[in-house]
Amino acid sequence: MDVRVGVVARPQLPPEQLPDAARAAEAAGVDDLWLWEDSFFSGGLVTSVAALDATTTLRVGLGLMPTPLRNPALAAMEVAALSRMHPGRFVPAFGHGVREWMQQAGAAVDRPLRLLREYATAVRALLHGDEVTASGEYVRLNGVQLSLPPLPDAVPPVLLGANGPKALALAGEIADGVVLSEAANADAVASAVEIVRAARAASPLAGHTLHVVGYVEPAADPAAQALDLVAAGLTTVVFTSWDGDPDPQTLFDAAAAARTALRADGSAT
Repeated sequence: MDVRVGVVARPQLPPEQLPDAARAAEAAGVDDLWLWEDSFFSGGLVTSVAALDATTTLRVGLGLMPTPLRNPALAAMEVAALSRMHPGRFVPAFGHGVREWMQQAGAAVDRPLRLLREYATAVRALLHGDEVTASGEYVRLNGVQLSLPPLPDAVPPVLLGANGPKALALAGEIADGVVLSEAANADAVASAVEIVRAARAASPLAGHTLHVVGYVEPAADPAAQALDLVAAGLTTVVFTSWDGDPDPQTLFDAAAAARTALRADGSAT
């Protein structure tokens, strides 16, 4: 799998400015633009459409979509539509949501990992064209099948956001990959990836492609940083800033340095 390099457009960016931000990222040679569906900013699927419509090659990742806020059948319908309009250019990632925000929205659940398991299993099956009947604790579907699923050669991977060991194992077991919300260093990434891979090896998805996305703050040497993180298991390095609004040019420069290093290493094309 070729390694990808991306940047984050934070949810605080007004949605009317996102098309220009997406075009700037594409012009800078960035592979991916990743968006966050944080409460209570702009809806992530709407902003994903804006970014995709404004560009031609940029891949847009939405990580994370909080599962308590959206019915899984509706989520699959929306993701399928985006994937048909922009084949191969949209990646959805789901999480259980920040509990405080879910409580504010009246959507908090007692067993968020159980919801994530039921939800992601249903959405992934629907995107693959299956008819789904489920009578779980949280997800209840009766003979649901998408009339317009993604094109067979462009079914998007379904990723899960994970930090703790149980969520990491769940991602390896039932999803196409994982989003590490903070890939602090190579050791932390390697430890997380070990858990994901162990669960994957014992699951029905063993042998399938595994995507590992990590959000990172650019180091003083982003080229060396990217090489270390990829060696530890990342397949997509996404630069962001944890302190206020990031300077896009700083992120673009970090991404360019990382891509140059990864190309020289043979990890990226």
